[in-house]
Amino acid sequence: MATVANHEADCLPTPGELSVKVDCLSFTHIPHSTKLFLDFLSYSPKVRSFYPSSPNISDWVTQQTPGKRYDSARRQRVSDALARQNRSWNASPKSLANIERLRAGASAVVTGQQVGLFGGPFFSLLKALTAVKHAEEATSAGVDAVPIFWLATNDHDLAEVNHTAILSSEGLREVATPSRGVDDAPVGTVTFGPEIEEVVKSAIDVLGPVPAMDLLRESYRPGETLGSAFARLFTALFGEFGVILMDPSDAELHSIAQPIYTAAIERAHEIDEALLARGKELESAGYHQQVKVTPSSTLLFILKDGARIPIHRRVNGNNALEFLIKDEKLSQDQLLRHIAEKPNDFSPNVLLRPIVQDHLLPTLAYTGGSAEVAYFAQVGVVYEKLLGHVTPIVPRFSATVVEPKAKSLLDRYHLELKDAFRGEDALREKAAASTLPDELQGAFDRAAQSLEKSLDDVKSALIRLDKTLVEATDNAASKMQHQLESLRARAARAELRQSEVIGRHAQQLSNSLFPNRVLQEREVGAIYFLARYGVEFLQTLHDTLQSSCHDHQIVTFD
Repeated sequence: MATVANHEADCLPTPGELSVKVDCLSFTHIPHSTKLFLDFLSYSPKVRSFYPSSPNISDWVTQQTPGKRYDSARRQRVSDALARQNRSWNASPKSLANIERLRAGASAVVTGQQVGLFGGPFFSLLKALTAVKHAEEATSAGVDAVPIFWLATNDHDLAEVNHTAILSSEGLREVATPSRGVDDAPVGTVTFGPEIEEVVKSAIDVLGPVPAMDLLRESYRPGETLGSAFARLFTALFGEFGVILMDPSDAELHSIAQPIYTAAIERAHEIDEALLARGKELESAGYHQQVKVTPSSTLLFILKDGARIPIHRRVNGNNALEFLIKDEKLSQDQLLRHIAEKPNDFSPNVLLRPIVQDHLLPTLAYTGGSAEVAYFAQVGVVYEKLLGHVTPIVPRFSATVVEPKAKSLLDRYHLELKDAFRGEDALREKAAASTLPDELQGAFDRAAQSLEKSLDDVKSALIRLDKTLVEATDNAASKMQHQLESLRARAARAELRQSEVIGRHAQQLSNSLFPNRVLQEREVGAIYFLARYGVEFLQTLHDTLQSSCHDHQIVTFD
């Protein structure tokens, strides 16, 4: 656990006291961006068979009619459950009013996330804000919509959610809770004991006794679960934005979802065949499958002895279909009877979750990151089989926050965010190169310009002599320019060896902007920014982030 004190936040200005600039950086510059995601963002003709709707919500928002296929009795039951849940988390009047708008006929812009400790990674905030912005934009376009945040309390990967990371002067510091339940238990059932108080204290030791820590104390306390604590925190953070939170582990919601669970088993073979065929289509188009599907797959988990267990299927020696829950064997009739009698024992896997979600809600659009976009390329066939339509997915906001100190270092060394994505060593070399003596820098620049002009002259003469020599000229030019740049890099490394300060600054920039060679939004905890800049940080992001930018946004505070 982190115990190092770092109270710099006490004297930091709020976002309103800082100038804010936003730039849009293409995902082609972001490491590990997949071809499928890039083609979806550009809405290439190659991906349109996998995504019926473009990533631009304005292209189709007025044509979607989710309310017309949403049963009115179901709308009332879900609205009652949401009102009960959100009141239990001390929902704001605006969030409760949005539940009544939903009850009266509004559609939903939905997002969701695992219930990570202290709000999870920074992109959890970005997801909620994306849903808020798109709901506002849809309503302005004449389609009444409210933002809903789906809490992934049924997920059983505790190691993904029992920690968060906080930036300090020494880099990322992990804060984790030892709280746990039965192995593979849904994380929403993991209940905090007195140990959570020490975990909260460890965060305060790093971030200081700032107002955001009061929210942490009020939300993360003995008796709460990972799910309810997350819900309390997000209710407090997003109350003024009217966000509705939804915990799908609620028994009433399981009861409403029961027809989807039943259909997933009754049509398991048909769905599996469609998913296997879709996987081949994706691979033939040069794309990846986000979720591996096998001939024994089903889309359901069952709760057994407190653990979440996948259900498999197979044909036995008598050519009869049976379902396997570890070593237990059930006939289809037995399994369907269990679903009918105890639907809250069941939960969807990642490929069925959107369908359950859109059975429960009149979903106008789902907003998610690159992995969820990839899921939807596969999920489309399940939508068609079980719901008869495919809900559009739109990309969530993606952003890196460049804080004042990082901005100062970038400016000092003439660096850009893209440079941080090349890794700390490359960043250090480029920073060192920018500090070379002016005389040496000038000599390298003059040599580069002279080489380029001389090579252009040679190329022009060779074209007149023999056009077949052009390619050889280009290759030779490339090698000479590479050698010159290599020499410049060696000079930079020589400079670096003489300056520990540059190395330390490069490390600070890497820790801040690309920690552990991962996007900041995925690695740095949401609570870090809330502690540094206050809850007002959310309003600043809401007002600053650009819905027209589906790529990565650089939010620079200066």
